Amino acid sequence: MERIFSKLRGDKWIWLIVIILSGWSLLAVYSSVGTLAYKEGKGTELYLIKHFSIVVLGIVLMYLSHKLNYKYYAGISKLLMVITIPLLLYTLIFGNEVNDASRWVTIPIINQTFQTSDLAKLALITYLARTLSIRQDVIKDFKNAFLPIMGSVCIVFLLIAWANLSTALMLFAVSILLLIIGRISIKQIGIVCIGGGFLLLMVIFLGPRRHTYVSRIEGFFQTNKTEQAHVPFQEDRNYQANNAKIAIAKGGLVGMGPGNSVQRNVLPHPYSDFIFAIIVEEYGTIGASILLFLYVALMYRCIRIVTLSPRAFGAFLAAGLGFSLTIQALINMAVAVGLGPVTGVPLPLVSMGGTSILFTSVALGIILSVSRNIEELKAGEELDESGVENKVVVGSI
Repeated sequence: MERIFSKLRGDKWIWLIVIILSGWSLLAVYSSVGTLAYKEGKGTELYLIKHFSIVVLGIVLMYLSHKLNYKYYAGISKLLMVITIPLLLYTLIFGNEVNDASRWVTIPIINQTFQTSDLAKLALITYLARTLSIRQDVIKDFKNAFLPIMGSVCIVFLLIAWANLSTALMLFAVSILLLIIGRISIKQIGIVCIGGGFLLLMVIFLGPRRHTYVSRIEGFFQTNKTEQAHVPFQEDRNYQANNAKIAIAKGGLVGMGPGNSVQRNVLPHPYSDFIFAIIVEEYGTIGASILLFLYVALMYRCIRIVTLSPRAFGAFLAAGLGFSLTIQALINMAVAVGLGPVTGVPLPLVSMGGTSILFTSVALGIILSVSRNIEELKAGEELDESGVENKVVVGSI
């Protein structure tokens, strides 16, 4: 293990956290795909192999991303934004529609679905980091700094929110945090929030999923009581939340043990949206606490990178991507334990999924690239100091 870590650059703790989460993901997904495999007439091993392949590919992408100097991502961010906005429009019009939402497009030849909002998250955060860093001298200027930033945030927010409101709100929150860190004035941030609120109301009352949003909010604030012991999914707006709570209650302190979940056969999407409930059921409160600690530790290491980064662009990158991953994880956990309305947000690096894991891995690779640059600068300074000391010694001799 020490030999492997010696070949890796960047924050070693982040590498370790990713490896632990990836290994945990394999166990949790293999345990929770039984019902899905039965419905589709496939073996659970097939899903495990597929998920393992995606996890390995994600780690490879993370390694390659961290090898590239993070400064190059400033130019890449412009290209990503040029691709992202038309791609989001294409998804809304021609994407695969599931539950009145067009979130996926099918990639030709390989015939695999691709969730465009995952690319949009990476594109917007890297673009904001670039824009904030190069406009620090005029950061208070309304025309030269505020309008380009507000335009990019609102356009991406609206295009994602039309089909995936939870992801859009999470990305909007991360954008606001970046604006605060980037020294945008409170007045201008308030304008962004008002604009975002207006777009939010428009999506909720005019969007194709307006009935779903209202139902989920009402279900969160109102307990749907029934005299039936087993209520069909279509008749119980709290079906998912209630079964997630049952799974958590069964877990207790130490859990029922890996592979012994019962609610995985009842809970919709136990391998993605509600995988945290299955983890609590199998590993208990202790396992859930360890998982929560890993995400908090990941955010702490990202914040440490932010404080050590000598350049604004690297600090904004680490902050934005780190906040995005951590907030997403906290939202997923909060929904599972009943602290928020049901959303479709997966648990980063743990939930089964293709594009989510791959783009999360790239985001972590970019953070590690910033960390690697810090290490190289520090090593160079130490080498220079050592060289100066040697010259002094030779001169004195």
